[in-house]
Amino acid sequence: MSSTVASPPSGVFVPVPTFFKPAAESKTLQATVDVQTQTEHSVFLAKNGVRGLVLLGSTGEAIHMNRQERIDLISGVRKGLNDAGFPDYPIMAGTLINSVDETLEQLEDYKQAGAQWGLVLAPGYFGPVASQEGIREWYGVVADNSPLPILIYNYPGVTNGVMITPETYRILAQHPNIVGCKMSHAVVSWHNQVSLDPKIDHNKFKVYSGLGQQLGPIVFFDAAGVIDGLAAVYPKTVCSLFKLAETRPISNENLEKIKKLQYTVSTAEEYIGKYGIVGIKEAVKRVTGYGTLEGGRLPIKGKLADGEWEKWSETWERIQKTEESLSEKDFK
Repeated sequence: MSSTVASPPSGVFVPVPTFFKPAAESKTLQATVDVQTQTEHSVFLAKNGVRGLVLLGSTGEAIHMNRQERIDLISGVRKGLNDAGFPDYPIMAGTLINSVDETLEQLEDYKQAGAQWGLVLAPGYFGPVASQEGIREWYGVVADNSPLPILIYNYPGVTNGVMITPETYRILAQHPNIVGCKMSHAVVSWHNQVSLDPKIDHNKFKVYSGLGQQLGPIVFFDAAGVIDGLAAVYPKTVCSLFKLAETRPISNENLEKIKKLQYTVSTAEEYIGKYGIVGIKEAVKRVTGYGTLEGGRLPIKGKLADGEWEKWSETWERIQKTEESLSEKDFK
């Protein structure tokens, strides 16, 4: 277990996609990981208000990568951030497997590579057969032995519908090496119950949503922030929304700004929800210039169908105009 346990900061984290080199430039079975582009995009995010990164999460396709690729990615991004003037920049690294031993092996790799926290996906291979008691015990064993502080990651869409209940969060939040959670589902009530639970130390246990479309509502009720894919494309807009939502007291003027920004973010999040990793990568390339239009690794290789991007022109015009209007004081 980690001897010095620190919680991640509040704010906007980005679950960054893993960048791959064009297939034509890769001599390996699959497109090669592009650590240089990964680093450049990470520095771009750090300069534009993002508080930290999630590498190797679901959007990062950790499940499609081998051990050495995962290690090289984290260590490369850590070095690149340090060289760019962002020492100790917050990095969470994801584990997406069900084996306790392999989860701990990955967390040890991630610590050595430079991550500060592990974002540990709930074990969901057997779906609802895994009881809340079993899930609590699984996380307890991982947390007892992890070299990094960990966060609980609940994404029912990739874990056969497994939902972690507010009671389970309350119990696990007492563990000294469990420092937060990411809820990638739309049950806002459970976000609020956990972030407001008086039996949880919220300075230590941070609650993040995986959905930027509920950023304002959950931050109003003491959530720590979001781990949000849209911020990989439009970081200033999402970070500005967070900054306004966490400011107290909220003036009438700022409340109107929050409403406008939340609408702008929520309409763009519909695209993220519909097209997933392929859509995120296409948006990152079209808007920021980083990456390729070749999507992820099999079976999610590819790009959007012709004409799909253009269907969202009104949404893109709205958020692009917002992004360009924001200055550093708005998002940092």
